Amino acid sequence: MIDNWNHFLLPYNQAVDELKVKLRGMRKQFQNKNQRSPIEFVTGRVKPVDSIKEKMNRRHVSEERLEQDMQDIAGLRIMCQFVEDIYQVVDLLRKRSDMTILEERDYIHNEKPSGYRSYHIVIEYPVQMVTGEKKILAEVQVRTLAMNFWATIEHSLNYKYQGEFPEELSARLQRAGEAAFKLDTEMSEIREEIQEAQHLFSYGKGSEPQPPNKKDDQ
Repeated sequence: MIDNWNHFLLPYNQAVDELKVKLRGMRKQFQNKNQRSPIEFVTGRVKPVDSIKEKMNRRHVSEERLEQDMQDIAGLRIMCQFVEDIYQVVDLLRKRSDMTILEERDYIHNEKPSGYRSYHIVIEYPVQMVTGEKKILAEVQVRTLAMNFWATIEHSLNYKYQGEFPEELSARLQRAGEAAFKLDTEMSEIREEIQEAQHLFSYGKGSEPQPPNKKDDQ
């Protein structure tokens, strides 16, 4: 029996905190080089104890196998502007030496029946504890802003209906998922125009003529 959940989840909390810093650091590295970052923003969380217990019952996961069989106790989410950015981020993660990718699942071009789209990566990440190194599993989800909006709404509805959606609502969600992906596709087709405009907006403002300083005229 897990008597102290705070103690059990401590390395997961540390892993999420460390990974958020590292992934956000990737974005800053692009910005420091005046390059467009494929990462828009990063969030992370440790699954609440009630959610862990519910999933253990639903998936028939024993406490003895919890660390090995539940891959998303620690979860990171990377949001991107464009679908192409997702695969660039995945390539960047593959090249890192501070984590090991164990599994990849592409739900973008192989979406779930519900309409859900995202790219899932299961990693093994070493956490340095005072008792020594502990390797834990974490799930990284990489998705566009449109995909994230749909997934957030679907998650809320899933909580209400416990996965048993009314048929009409399920059909509406599927259509909304297709519409969200169509939006991503359209934006990808004008990606160069968007990126050029964003670059001008971000870096062009500094080159605009500034009004003279009155002190300099004296």
